[in-house]
Amino acid sequence: MRRGLPPELLVLLAGVTAALHVGKLPPALPVLREALGVSLVQAGFLLSLVQLAGMSLGLLLGLMADGIGLRRSVLTGLVILAAASALGGFAASPEALLAARAAEGCGFLLATLPAPSLIRRLVPGEHLSRRLGLWGAYMPSGTGLALLIGPWVLATGSWSLWWWGLALWTAAMAVWVACCVPPDPTHSPAAASTGWAIRLRQTLGSRGPWLVALAFAAYSSQWLAVIGFLPSIYAQAGLAGPIAGALTALASAANIVGNVGAGRLLWRGWPAPRLLAIGYLTMAAGALVAFGLPIGEGPGAAGLRYAAVLAFSAVGGLIPGALFSLAVQLAPGEQTVSTTVGWVQQCSSLGQFAGPPLVAWVAAAVGSWQWTWAVTGSCSLLGLGLAGAIAAALRRGQAPQRVSPA
Repeated sequence: MRRGLPPELLVLLAGVTAALHVGKLPPALPVLREALGVSLVQAGFLLSLVQLAGMSLGLLLGLMADGIGLRRSVLTGLVILAAASALGGFAASPEALLAARAAEGCGFLLATLPAPSLIRRLVPGEHLSRRLGLWGAYMPSGTGLALLIGPWVLATGSWSLWWWGLALWTAAMAVWVACCVPPDPTHSPAAASTGWAIRLRQTLGSRGPWLVALAFAAYSSQWLAVIGFLPSIYAQAGLAGPIAGALTALASAANIVGNVGAGRLLWRGWPAPRLLAIGYLTMAAGALVAFGLPIGEGPGAAGLRYAAVLAFSAVGGLIPGALFSLAVQLAPGEQTVSTTVGWVQQCSSLGQFAGPPLVAWVAAAVGSWQWTWAVTGSCSLLGLGLAGAIAAALRRGQAPQRVSPA
């Protein structure tokens, strides 16, 4: 009889651990702005710089994942995250902290990029859609925990202690994965049968990976921008750190509902494009109510705005749950799953890198957060168009569809 967590759930827990490092920053931003003199735009880049490695290396590491070894890649990422977080705790300037965040981005990518392929290897096919739905919840789970725990650590200690505590937990997680997740095969049949150049050409020459990757960017850019700046928005409104952290944590954790729900709905036969459309429409409407509509002040208006943020995150969670399933489904072949997921991760990271600074720039230009809805609404419109393209391709039986070479 198996004891302990199943290995695929350990992989999920490793992803949650990696996401803790994305979520550790928002509750610390007010402290960092005072302690290190971080500007609002620098804060936006601190939020998004962890995605720099994903922007630049996602496709490359996805291409190399079979050769590196999926489990070995996860372990390497956890070790880098632990080391970068430990060193970041000693930062004495915004520039030093930015450098540590860039290193954390490399670790985050290595820890999370191989996970869908690793779960696919560990889980029987009939349970795969539900497990991939769970994997889609790794980001909101990790960021939600960080947003909940962080304010209490910051209130009783310092931001450096927060960084060092997560470094210790991440190192322990690496040991747990090393002990309990089965080792990588000595060779990968997929990688051995097809050269990297052919796999690269198949992935980038197919329509499916592009549609999924761009749809993920349209989602990730707005989700991280809204959730990442909520503690700062609440701090400006006069809410205490722990209360603001708890409200933001709940908003982040609400995303889990959509991710898990997407896995179950896909398993019951709901088409993925329908889930995408519902998610994008709800995110557009939620951001409009939360930031754009003149609904007044007072507890009632604040409650309505917060309910809109919860809907933005919860129903929006249908999108990553559906897209992770589509990334596996629309890969051009068995041998290109890791490469496809890498390309999806790269475009997702690009969205997460660009979204927070863009929202921060708009907020700084107008002096408030009221035009946030215009940025996020534009992303939702793009996502709806991509969802329609995915639906049309699926109806015509053209997914995955090869693009003719130039």
